[in-house]
Amino acid sequence: MALLLHLRTVSGLRGKADRIAKAAFRGLSFYTRVLENCEDEAKFDETFRWPVASSIDGNEILEIQVFNYSKVFTNRLIGTFRMVLQKVVEEGQVEVTDTLIDDNNSAIQTSISIEIRYQALDGTVGTWNDKEFLETPSVHSEGDGRYPLETDSLLSGHRQGLDTSPGKSNQQSIERSFRRMEEDDMYYHSEDELLGEGDTLSQGSLNTRAGKGVFSAMKLGKARPSKDDHRRQDEPAVLEAEDLDRKALRQAGGLEPDTISLASVTAVTTNVSNKRSKPDIKMEPSAGRPMDYQVSITIIEARQLVGLNMDPVVCVEVGEEKKYTSMKESTNCPYYNEYFVFDFHVSPDVMFDKIIKLSVIHSKNLLRSGTLVGSFKMDVGTVYTQPEHQFYHKWAILSDPEDLTAGLKGYLKCDIAVVGKGDNIKTPHKANETDEDDIEGNLLLPDGVPPERQWARFYIKIYRAEGLPRMNTSIMANVKKALIGENKDLVDPYVQVAFAGQKGKTSIQKSSYEPLWNEQIVFTEMFPPLCKRIKIQIRDSDKVNDVAIGTHFIDLRKISNEGDKGFLPTFGPAWVNMYGSTRNYTLMDEHQELNEGLGEGVSFRARLLMSLAVEILDTSNPEINSSTEVQVEQATSVADNCTGKMEEFFLFGAFLEATMIDRKIGDKPINFEVTIGNYGNQIDGMTKPIRRRKKEGGDGDEEESELLHNSSEDEGDEDGELVSVSSSPPMKPLVTDRNYFHLPYFEKKPCIYIKSWWQDQRRRLYNANIMDKIADKLEEGLNDVQEMIKTEKPHPERRLRGVLEELSSGCLRFVTLADKDQHHSSRTRLDRERLKSCMRELESMGQQAATLRSQVKKNTMKDKLKLVQNFLQKLRFLADEPQHTIPDVFIWMMSNNKRIAYARVPSKDILYSIVDEEMGKDCAKVKTIFLKLPGKRGFGPAGWTVQAKMEMYLWLGLNKQRKDFLGGLPCGFEEKKTARGQNLPSFPPISLLYTKKQVFQLRAHMYQARSLFAADSSGLSDPFARVFFISQSQCTEVLNETLCPTWDQLLVFDNVELYGEAHEMRDDPPIIVIEIYDQDTVGKADFMGRTFAKPVVKMSDEQYCPPRFPPQLEYYQIYRGNSTAGDLLAAFELLQIGPGGKSDLPPIDGPTDIDRGPILPVPLGIRPVLSKYRVEILFWGLRDLKRVNLAQVDRPRVDIECAGRGVQSALIQNYKKNPNFSTLVKWFEVDLPENELLHPPLNIRVVDCRAFGRYTLVGSHAVSSLRKFIYRPPDKKAQHWNMTAKHLNGYLAMANGAHRSRLTGEIVVNMEPEVPIKKMETMVKLEANSDAVVKVDVSEEEKEKKKKKKKGGGGEEVEEEEPDESMLDWWSKYFASIETMKEQLRQQEAAAAEAEEKEEMEIAEENKLDSPMKGSRGLVKNKEKSKAPKDDKKKKQQSAPELPEKKNKQKIEELKVFNKELETEFDNFEDWLHTFNLLRGKIGDNDDNATEEERVVGRFKGSICVYKVPLPDDIAKEAGYEPSFGMFQGIPTNDPINVLVRVYIVRATDLHPADINGKADPYIAIKLGKTDIKDKENYISKQLNPVFGKSFDIEATFPMESMLTVAVYDWDLVGTDDLIGETKIDLENRYYSKHRATCGVSQTYSIHGYNTWRDPMKPSQILSKLCKEGKVDGPHFGPGGRVKVANRVFTGPTEIEDENGQKKQTDEHLALAVLRHWEDIPRAGCKLVPEHVETRPLLNPDKPGIEQGRLEMWVDMFPMDMPAPGPAIDISPRKPKKYELRVIVWNTDEVILEDDDYFTGEKSSDIFVRGWLKGQQEDKQDTDVHYHSLTGEGNFNWRYIFPFDYLMAEEKIVISKKESMFSWDETEYKIPARLTLQVWDADHFSADDFLGAIELDLNRFPRGAKTSKQCSLEMVTNEADLPMISIFKQKRVKGWWPFVARDENDELEITGKVEAELHLLTAEEAEKSPAGLARNEPDPLEKPNRPDTSFIWFLNPLKSIKYLICTRYKWLIIKIVLALLLLFMVALFLYSMPGYMVKKLLGA
Repeated sequence: MALLLHLRTVSGLRGKADRIAKAAFRGLSFYTRVLENCEDEAKFDETFRWPVASSIDGNEILEIQVFNYSKVFTNRLIGTFRMVLQKVVEEGQVEVTDTLIDDNNSAIQTSISIEIRYQALDGTVGTWNDKEFLETPSVHSEGDGRYPLETDSLLSGHRQGLDTSPGKSNQQSIERSFRRMEEDDMYYHSEDELLGEGDTLSQGSLNTRAGKGVFSAMKLGKARPSKDDHRRQDEPAVLEAEDLDRKALRQAGGLEPDTISLASVTAVTTNVSNKRSKPDIKMEPSAGRPMDYQVSITIIEARQLVGLNMDPVVCVEVGEEKKYTSMKESTNCPYYNEYFVFDFHVSPDVMFDKIIKLSVIHSKNLLRSGTLVGSFKMDVGTVYTQPEHQFYHKWAILSDPEDLTAGLKGYLKCDIAVVGKGDNIKTPHKANETDEDDIEGNLLLPDGVPPERQWARFYIKIYRAEGLPRMNTSIMANVKKALIGENKDLVDPYVQVAFAGQKGKTSIQKSSYEPLWNEQIVFTEMFPPLCKRIKIQIRDSDKVNDVAIGTHFIDLRKISNEGDKGFLPTFGPAWVNMYGSTRNYTLMDEHQELNEGLGEGVSFRARLLMSLAVEILDTSNPEINSSTEVQVEQATSVADNCTGKMEEFFLFGAFLEATMIDRKIGDKPINFEVTIGNYGNQIDGMTKPIRRRKKEGGDGDEEESELLHNSSEDEGDEDGELVSVSSSPPMKPLVTDRNYFHLPYFEKKPCIYIKSWWQDQRRRLYNANIMDKIADKLEEGLNDVQEMIKTEKPHPERRLRGVLEELSSGCLRFVTLADKDQHHSSRTRLDRERLKSCMRELESMGQQAATLRSQVKKNTMKDKLKLVQNFLQKLRFLADEPQHTIPDVFIWMMSNNKRIAYARVPSKDILYSIVDEEMGKDCAKVKTIFLKLPGKRGFGPAGWTVQAKMEMYLWLGLNKQRKDFLGGLPCGFEEKKTARGQNLPSFPPISLLYTKKQVFQLRAHMYQARSLFAADSSGLSDPFARVFFISQSQCTEVLNETLCPTWDQLLVFDNVELYGEAHEMRDDPPIIVIEIYDQDTVGKADFMGRTFAKPVVKMSDEQYCPPRFPPQLEYYQIYRGNSTAGDLLAAFELLQIGPGGKSDLPPIDGPTDIDRGPILPVPLGIRPVLSKYRVEILFWGLRDLKRVNLAQVDRPRVDIECAGRGVQSALIQNYKKNPNFSTLVKWFEVDLPENELLHPPLNIRVVDCRAFGRYTLVGSHAVSSLRKFIYRPPDKKAQHWNMTAKHLNGYLAMANGAHRSRLTGEIVVNMEPEVPIKKMETMVKLEANSDAVVKVDVSEEEKEKKKKKKKGGGGEEVEEEEPDESMLDWWSKYFASIETMKEQLRQQEAAAAEAEEKEEMEIAEENKLDSPMKGSRGLVKNKEKSKAPKDDKKKKQQSAPELPEKKNKQKIEELKVFNKELETEFDNFEDWLHTFNLLRGKIGDNDDNATEEERVVGRFKGSICVYKVPLPDDIAKEAGYEPSFGMFQGIPTNDPINVLVRVYIVRATDLHPADINGKADPYIAIKLGKTDIKDKENYISKQLNPVFGKSFDIEATFPMESMLTVAVYDWDLVGTDDLIGETKIDLENRYYSKHRATCGVSQTYSIHGYNTWRDPMKPSQILSKLCKEGKVDGPHFGPGGRVKVANRVFTGPTEIEDENGQKKQTDEHLALAVLRHWEDIPRAGCKLVPEHVETRPLLNPDKPGIEQGRLEMWVDMFPMDMPAPGPAIDISPRKPKKYELRVIVWNTDEVILEDDDYFTGEKSSDIFVRGWLKGQQEDKQDTDVHYHSLTGEGNFNWRYIFPFDYLMAEEKIVISKKESMFSWDETEYKIPARLTLQVWDADHFSADDFLGAIELDLNRFPRGAKTSKQCSLEMVTNEADLPMISIFKQKRVKGWWPFVARDENDELEITGKVEAELHLLTAEEAEKSPAGLARNEPDPLEKPNRPDTSFIWFLNPLKSIKYLICTRYKWLIIKIVLALLLLFMVALFLYSMPGYMVKKLLGA
């Protein structure tokens, strides 16, 4: 359906102006082009088309507005015309001429003339030809069949007029962001088509001046732009980027250029018109290939485990593997800190479905398996989708799967990470974590999952299946067949469902291929489940082994929605299609894995009718069945029509071309078979579903019976007998070249057609198609934007705005279309809910896109791009329809009836709809399809060769919509039908005969390729390219030994015949395939990669002139399998040979090359423009050269080559003695293209000069991009260096000495070299601990802190009250720095979150605004926004220091902790010396083996500088310029140099376990040159996080010994030690770097104490040296603590204090201030390496790419010719300090009473209290027993004494003990300091009863209550709000604490209270004032005063009896008395009854 408007003229206009008109209908507006300088009449003569999804209502309105157009100001409205469409709807076509009205609704004299037509759904407006509408000749231009861009889209259906020509996917238009804007050279293209079909601006033309469009096309199968912007008088052609800026274009709305948007620029589609779809470029199926994975899990601790006094063990299960932690005794909160690693090598699908299960088991030992306390399940996929693929320090909620009603069973704190190959995990820094975790806030759940998960039942109903294979392939059946010789055996299917680690299966239906089950499988699982997929498998039951018939996965995220308006998972009832292996019933199916769901299915297997529902359980309901076992129950069947009405579908296909058929197949006849479901399948095809299906025996020999095999069915229908033809006739292939055949489909193209019956659920697919199209367009746009950024084209932000505009209009369009979702009852709940949620999502996405559009500016571009990427992912996710309907279409190529290769086409892509947006993207279009090998055969190199390239036309739709199924074919054919369909018009043809044929010449300009794949063992290749077009192929010449060939060759294909109309060819040329091969002397050439291109077409009547011709060279990405393998630089043109023959073609004029013989070079207009460049090479040296052919390299030389020119280095005479070059700099001149993007690569090759003049290639390296080495002479204007840019961040740059006094401070103010956390309140003084300055600060800070302490209840301070200098050591500094680092990370996160929130707020707010305001408001806001972060920063700088300050009173100096390698922070130290890896050997074919690492055979060190010659004079004249060094000035010599290397190893974290017990015994090994240190005796037993704290001194000579290897080995008692991991550091680059990485610069200078200056050179000496080397003026020290360097002034303190407290004058602080801001010094400045600790990943060559742990370390280097450095800093680990904790238990109160007295029955308890320090359970101590307490009061006066070793800095107790009796040595554990007190009831004969416990963390526990009354449960439950104290600060604490335990309902309750006193002493103090255990000497405690309640019944017997009787037996006695009375009555009755009866009877 569509509404068409033809706007003819507007007359009666006044004045002379540019006119533009806008037509709007249903919110969709079109603009006309601008008519310039028109007077009274404007002849627009344009046609607009609105596709409409629902019928037009008679009272809808069409509005046309006419404007005077202005380039600068807003367009001025002349008048408006509104028309109600009633008459149009009735009559279908109306012509109107009417006057316009102005703003006040009064008529004006201007009139408008239009014609409107409406095509209703039923096609009532018959076909109409072009003439009716477009009679005006001005529309056609130059008779080339092209039209002005607007109408172009209308005329695509040229042939039969437009009624419902399919493929008009291009009318969707949005409000043009801005219309034609410039007189003659400007055309802003908007979006009337699905992005850039015929009218896209060629991306080359866009940029004709700005360096020719380069990277383009077919990147991911994109097309080349049609370069059709030929100019016309009124139709401007191209948009020049400069013009935009020059003319400061204003958008129609009058906003600044910042709001301009561009539609497609790079024209990246292949659908230039709408006859072709995009080919898919990636070939190899990646699914199903196994990869390496590692799951690492750290179990840290558990809390609040439910149960009394348990001995918990944690079992960690991943998939089938189980590991256990050690057992912790009698505790509910065990601390483990144990690390487990599981390694897997499986395919991703299998991996991500594995379940991780953590269970806590109580008292497990060798004999008993223990009882499960609770468990937690999650699939690996959930972890992998987390940011960084990990959960870090999260609490898992444990629940009991056996008991649904039980609720929470405790928490388990753990880290879980899943690493695939090549993922790197950023672990947060392992520092002293405080244990104050907020459990609820850190639950182990993905975002968006609520913490309270409930139990739910998942009901999976399995109704029936159909289309199963009809033969049994099981082993038994085959045995039977062998014995009896018959196989009538059908399959015995059952369905198995697997979910969350459980499996359930239905019953088995014997011998049935249409089984009926009607059963439901019920799973009980927490909701939302943390397992993403449900696996549903139909299996064939068999006595020997069951095999899968087909598998389907349901992704729960796709069938539910967790939002506020979301819905529970629901599905169906709907059919799901299963795919798997082909049906060639053989005994061993090689593709059986495909049936298991691994890899892409290659054939239809079956379809299953099923549904899914979820019910949340109400666990409080007593009737509920609390088992979680899987149950199978009967289910009610569903009605036949519930899944939709059965409709007859029609599939038509035409084979237009079959080329590139792999020659390995052999030359037997080849045919193609197309199937949809089982229809068309020759083995067991289907016919009309009449619930009785009969098996055809259509396997006749002759072709006819095979094609018409199911004609037996009587399907008389309106088509006569329409019988499906599902395969093409077999044909013998012809040879194309040595690799490929082609089939002779010349003018005769075979067709297939299949009728099939499916439930009509097209709506689902339609919605998916609309979203897919929006997503495709978005992806295309984003590729454009990235392309523009990559090639540095101007204004990528404008294109991004265009993309957002398209997106928002597309989303709104979806909402209107999907809203019309009318009809049928068969919509499932999922359909309704999905539709609602998709509409909501897209509506909000549309609004967000509109808002974002206004926020896109040049500077916000990158962030916004990320946001838009998220949109794309979301759209792709939404578009995936979970409820399939129509199965996919398979196309199989058969050779001699054997299946060879296939393609799978999703049915939704070829589904027809009347509404364009809903139509499949390949429906009725010619699509290039590459066939691939099935299953595993397609892995690796086999999958890279094309099996066949097909050009296919496909159409699938309802049979009744069939009339136009040929609509999209290239025109000019006759239909050939079967005999019975001869004269039926709608009968499908069996073949097409093309009568029209055009002849062309193709010119392929093959210029060069780069970064190709290394195919030979030398690490190079001998590449040539082979170009295929239609059925011809040609090769370029072979260039030997290069990865960057410059072929510079023109290939001419003559007499290329294309079938179809000429004008279609112009828009729709077929694609060209280019394959790159490596020529081998023997054997077949190796495949190296492939790419596609589209030629630029010139028809015989067009001029060969700009802008389209000659075409420009462009880069095409080469793919090899799924990975990229280089770029090809080429251009292609297709020239029509007209009636005049070839003489009319442009001549091939190029420089002819005499030497190259017949080879034609690329002609002049196309090859790049060259200019002269000089390339200077710095030759430094070679490193680590490996042997070549077993011989060592002795005399190497480096050859450099670029664009045919080159230079050789000097020969290294003896590589062993000195691997450096004697001559440092050489140069050569070469002609390179002006356009830097076209620069050829530079090749570095190292050869070894052997005897007798032989050379051997050692290795090579190709520098693919010279850009970073290009030197651009500085601009005169920008001479003041980039000061302005550098200091925009709010600090003024100092001019020389101007108003110095005022501003000195500000310059000093830390120029934000690090994240704004500084530890000083004011930042003007540079912190240098000249105590004079700092002390003032400290005292103020103290006051501040005291205040804060009062407010915040005291922050935790780490040190004692006033730590003196002597207490501080290097570790204090280290831990303080880590705190800072974590604080910085926290702040960064907070800032990011804040920014995001702000953004969201803004978006939300903008959505509220009215549209006209939007733009301007947005601008204002943005300004505010840019201000805000600055203020925030300032605020942060002020507030931040207080945070860490609370911790350590005195300011501890800090160093910088990098949580990565130093190299990443300083750009690999390649500031002037670059390292190039030399490669050799071929790249491995499958991804698993040869990584680049393994191909490295050495490294070349040097550098490159490229610049245009001649250079400007002033540079050559610069001071100290040495011509011999060229650009490499001031470079040190490369003579050997002796260096002292000092390696400090701090600690390692997360080492990979190396022993069976899941631990390792690590030690350090260091290797540098010949020095090899193994620190084996100092191994650390059973630790995965060892603290080494060691330094090693090594003397080395650079360059011979420059690669430092630090390895961590695992010590083993027997056998060799295993390598855990190692890290390599290139010391040479560090040593020579300008960043001065020899010895880090500390923050302050001091000459004694823990922060002594370690460098032998003082700061002032370093500064002078730097100034001299950098030719910087300075340093000039001035009075008053100033120093001037260049034009910067720094201030700082000038005194220093020595050990004795004497003050001395010094300049060092000032010099250090300059060094710490060296990056701010003009020209010479760069950031100097600070004093630091770096964290380096440890890698193991056996497990490439997977981190094995991390090492914290740093390296200092000191040249030996300088004064020697001082001794190394002592970083040995801190020894734990010995403490003694004395705990006195005074009294207890309100302890619950457990026992009943035997005699008296009263409640009492025999109380005693037990206590221990965590980790020392074996040393637990008990008080004596207070017997028979009746009130719960107990008196003890009992003292425990716990000696322990404590590490203050880490807040951990250190325990060393042997793990078991067999352990070789003690293991050291670090555990948090926690005291446990428990109260027990002593029993004489049975086990004691546990009553309650409290655990106090000695670092932070609640202060005890003053009295027993005030002691409450709050003290345990509500810790956060209570003031906390630390025993290490308070030393002595006394008070009451509650004992708690859990009651039956798992609620905490108080079970008693204890009065205790805690007293902490150091070991020395304890010795001085000893105290005895219990109540013993010394310092004895008095005996408690206990009442003698125990003997009460001796003293007062009466009281006891009263007790006995009253309390216990009162009711019992009453009951007995009553019973006796009753008995007495009965007895009396029985006694008197007989006598009475006798009396009665005798009537006495």
